[in-house]
Amino acid sequence: MLADRILFLDGEAIVLDKPAGLPVDRPRDRSPSVESMADELTFGFRRLPVAVHRLDRDTSGCLLLARNPGAVKRFGQAFEAGQVTKRYLAVLEGVPERGEGVIDLPLAKVSTREAGWRMTGSPNGKKAVTRWRTVTVRDDRALVEFLPETGRTHQLRVHAAEGLGLPIVGDRVYGRDGPYLLLHAAEIRLPRPGKPDVHAEAPLPARFEGFADGG
Repeated sequence: MLADRILFLDGEAIVLDKPAGLPVDRPRDRSPSVESMADELTFGFRRLPVAVHRLDRDTSGCLLLARNPGAVKRFGQAFEAGQVTKRYLAVLEGVPERGEGVIDLPLAKVSTREAGWRMTGSPNGKKAVTRWRTVTVRDDRALVEFLPETGRTHQLRVHAAEGLGLPIVGDRVYGRDGPYLLLHAAEIRLPRPGKPDVHAEAPLPARFEGFADGG
């Protein structure tokens, strides 16, 4: 039940702790998605809430939905203006040489008939910037905090794999396959003039195991 995973709720905003494995948009095979289950999140309103940004299917954590058309527009403008703060946690396949830094790696979409599409670093791509720092290290893997300053498709996954040279654990596209993608949208904050910020934090899921107390 998505209604049991609400982190923030008021008259114009919902922040949902999206579970890993659930896509935001309705897939072609019509399997469950946040969009198809939006009727669970009306909380007395007639309108269905609308997601104003996206998380990958296998990424868990904070997903912001707007509850009316005016909020959809305002929240979208806030994202475009870079006013929304997002914090992610990920476990990497190794430990970065430095403790923190900034990845400035433009991203472009590439596609082949054999492998399908993916994103890659390219000087001709769209600007993509991520700040990062190592939170803790366990068993030769690092729990890293990512603070993206832009919102490109697969930005953190490519910046980990190509920018740091260390893919996120369980990333079957940019690293090695595994049972879980260890990428979690831990926090989101959106300022609202004249109103309290939309702000929520999502606890680390059980799949992060020993890292759960390090974030």
